[in-house]
Amino acid sequence: MTLQTKITSALALAAVGFAAPAAAELKYENQSGGSVKIYGQFSPAYQYFDDGAQSKSTFVDNANSNSRVGLLLLQPYDQGSFSFKFETAFGLRSSDAVTINTTPDGVSWSRSNLRHIDFAFDTNSYGKIYVGQGSMATDGVAESDFSGTGMTTYVGISDTAGSFAFRTSTGALSTVTIGDVISSLDGGRRGRVRYDSPTFSGFTVSVAAGQEILSQTNSDDYYDAALKYANDFGGTKVTGALGFSRRDLANGTKTEDTFGSAAVRLQSGLNFAFAAGSRKNDGDYTYIKAGYDATFFDFGETSFAIDYYNGNDFGLVGRKSKSMGIGVNQDIDSISTQVYLGYREYELSDPTVAYQDASSILFGARWKF
Repeated sequence: MTLQTKITSALALAAVGFAAPAAAELKYENQSGGSVKIYGQFSPAYQYFDDGAQSKSTFVDNANSNSRVGLLLLQPYDQGSFSFKFETAFGLRSSDAVTINTTPDGVSWSRSNLRHIDFAFDTNSYGKIYVGQGSMATDGVAESDFSGTGMTTYVGISDTAGSFAFRTSTGALSTVTIGDVISSLDGGRRGRVRYDSPTFSGFTVSVAAGQEILSQTNSDDYYDAALKYANDFGGTKVTGALGFSRRDLANGTKTEDTFGSAAVRLQSGLNFAFAAGSRKNDGDYTYIKAGYDATFFDFGETSFAIDYYNGNDFGLVGRKSKSMGIGVNQDIDSISTQVYLGYREYELSDPTVAYQDASSILFGARWKF
């Protein structure tokens, strides 16, 4: 199959998004102000990866924001509200799971695809408590971003093609993957207890403790804390976050990550993002991004962005990893759809090993309901 044929097939895939009907909100409300809502999204994409010696193209589910379905129950009470959230990914072939030699099954659901089984109590005055499978306190701390290009161009770079390995200058396929050396250190979702403070002058404090309850082979303990900020100054939006996470492994060792991010969006549509982080005794990174959002067409906003990632010492002292990406996103509001195209390059250098540069293309559509 030629590259032209592959791109034509990808265009046909995106056309599914254009043709998708706009769905009415699936929401039931009771007489006491409570509600039950069903929601979800479908996120197919065409992935092309070139490791410098071999290339591969695959139809995937975009791990930047994968296909999923969920149910949200909300019930207010006297001094606050109670909520329950259930959400699962469909288990479609993920963009961050494909390698140059392996292609996962098209559909393979397991309990690890469960995203939320989450109970929450919001007291209004004293903060919010979460219990169950859901976001840790630092989930999203590295991802402050106002750009509309999150499907292709954001700090979670390994979501695009994280399992692909770099190829050495001699042509041999190494064991070092993109995900090994290009990490945001951002927090994840686990079975946890979490507390969020009330918001004071734009600031919120969160703490959490939990375990990887969806894995039978992981008995590690996870702890984290985050400080988050968001405000609007006359139309200029500002947000930022700082987090610390600790993982106590069953073998007695531990990892400690410190990371944060900040973003600003001007009234003109220009937006900027910055993130940085370090893992104690095992690497650090910086990330910068510039974007522009504008409404060129009546049917939705158009977003452009370019970003750059620089990593040091992940897995090996003296190792350097770099990535640069560019992305464009077009919203189609009437059918709740985004169509996007992203291109990214990857570089890796070790003190004693030279690697070939790699690149990827991600093209697809996300339809929400």
